[in-house]
Amino acid sequence: MRIRLEENKGIPASLLWMLAIISGVAVANLYYNQPLLNRMGEDLHVSEFTANLIPMVTQIGYALGLLFIIPLGDLYKRRNIIVINFSLLACSMLAVAVAPDIRCILAASLVTGVCSVMPQIFIPMVSQFSLPQNKARNVGMLVSGLLAGILGSRVISGIVGEYWGWRTMYYIAALMMLVCIFVVLRILPDMPSNFRGTYRGLMKSLLDLFRSQPTIRMVSARSGLCFGSFLALWACLAFKLSGPPFYAGNNVIGMLGLCGVAGALTASFVGASVRRLGVRPLNFIGCGLMIAAWAVMYIFQDTYTGFIAGIILIDIGMQCVQISNQTCALSMAPQASSRVNTIFMTTYFVGGAAGTFLAGTCWHAFGWAGVAGAGVCLTACSLLITCLARH
Repeated sequence: MRIRLEENKGIPASLLWMLAIISGVAVANLYYNQPLLNRMGEDLHVSEFTANLIPMVTQIGYALGLLFIIPLGDLYKRRNIIVINFSLLACSMLAVAVAPDIRCILAASLVTGVCSVMPQIFIPMVSQFSLPQNKARNVGMLVSGLLAGILGSRVISGIVGEYWGWRTMYYIAALMMLVCIFVVLRILPDMPSNFRGTYRGLMKSLLDLFRSQPTIRMVSARSGLCFGSFLALWACLAFKLSGPPFYAGNNVIGMLGLCGVAGALTASFVGASVRRLGVRPLNFIGCGLMIAAWAVMYIFQDTYTGFIAGIILIDIGMQCVQISNQTCALSMAPQASSRVNTIFMTTYFVGGAAGTFLAGTCWHAFGWAGVAGAGVCLTACSLLITCLARH
């Protein structure tokens, strides 16, 4: 029997855990390619720069999905939206698995990005129906699920790609999405819509919300810049570690994703600390940790120790920035939670796509020094916004 959510009752812990797990499985589709880029490039006979377009196109697709699909969560039944998108995801994963050339993979990756946005329907839903004192904590729990999916995707795809080939990973991903469809139909509760009207009116209200809320614009921009810095690392890590002095396989590159468990474990703690420490201090802490991470990974770029320490620091820093800013954005207009999250996450992944492209360009031109420089510059821009903000 499905649960009916009411805003004054909160969200049952069992449902919260299930949504966190599904979110992790869904978001994993965005990141399976990262440890496999060198292998995919070799198999398709394309350059490193061209292979790097795969994660960039995926991030662009995600931004498009956030902008045009997530607002529908305020207008239509969310269960139907999720089932349709998960079905398309299963098809796109299968398309990547059988793709004969890079053009087919780029097209399927765009669809994958567009349809992987469903966890961003869960987050505003959880924010809207959580009790005020539990809002940040519950959002942090979903973010922990997302991070676990990101970590698991890199580790699993690295191992599967090394021993069974990169295409096998996408066959497995297609099957997992079919399982998710079954689970969503079984457990997703009934929810009232937040908007009455047409899709055109919904998108107009989204634009009005963007214009009238400078705080939402500000927290979204600084989060997006930091996410660009974060993805700059993962966009080029496979290229760096597959060369001298490491000559690492996909399994080793994927296993480094486990270092990011620090970020997943930190997410709930950061969510619970937003009310106590405040959004602005957490942004200073997060940006400081990310800049320190890039410094460590540049200075000790020929050692695994340097990358392990850097990944831990950059993951914790990213959670400080994302969760504090996302909680702040969602609190600005609780009854338009899906639309607020659309603004925040669209900006977030536009920043991620820009960071991926910038890192790939800098890697091609300047090597690891260029990637580290790009990461520091993006984080510094986010830090500058925080310094200049009056509130």
